[in-house]
This record gives sequence, structure tokens and C-alpha cells, in this order.
Amino acid sequence: MLTIYGIPACNTMKKTFDFLHEKGIEFEFHNYKKQGISTEKLQEFIDSLGLEKVLNKQGSTYRQLSEEMKARITNPSEAFSFLLEKNSAIKRPILVDGKRIIAGFNPKELDVWLNN
Repeated sequence: MLTIYGIPACNTMKKTFDFLHEKGIEFEFHNYKKQGISTEKLQEFIDSLGLEKVLNKQGSTYRQLSEEMKARITNPSEAFSFLLEKNSAIKRPILVDGKRIIAGFNPKELDVWLNN
């Protein structure tokens, strides 16, 4: 079963939901705000996608950080702890289908990913 990780109030999440509904693809939604994220799942995301892809530097959570904090989270262990605490700084959406993982919403890339 396809699982989408994110937060419901995000416009990119809404676009992803609409895209999947239009294609008739069923999915489960994992809401970081209500369900959080486990250390194992976060590590799986980072192992598969890389820290640079998982840490959402475009979002307001990251942009509001001090320059000192931004510098601290260049350290992988600091970044991991930060993402566990501030899960709204995790790239959205992250889609998981078995062992396959993709991050972000790009309709063409997502279409290819879903059909492979």
C-alpha cells in the first residue's frame, strides 16, 4: 500500500492528494503533526534519499531558523535530531511503496515512479 508522509495543511500535499485521486490510486496518509515520525522511518528516508533531499530548506520552518542553527544542522546527527523534533522541516510529500521512496511533488517524475 502506498503511504504518503507529510502534513495536511501543505499546498504541495494537497496537489499530491489531488493527483493520486485523479489517477484512482489508493493511499494511506501519515500525518506528522498527529503521528510524528519514528527514528527508524526518518533514518530510512535519509538512507534512501539523502539528508539534503529530506531536509526541506524551502519551507518556513527552516527559513525561520537563525544562521547559527542552520550551520549546526549541517552536521548529520544534529540534522537528524532537528528533523525528529521539527518534523515540519521534512520534505513533503515523501511517498513510500514497499522499499521504493520518492520525495517532492513533480507530476512527471511521480507518474514514472508510480508506473515502475
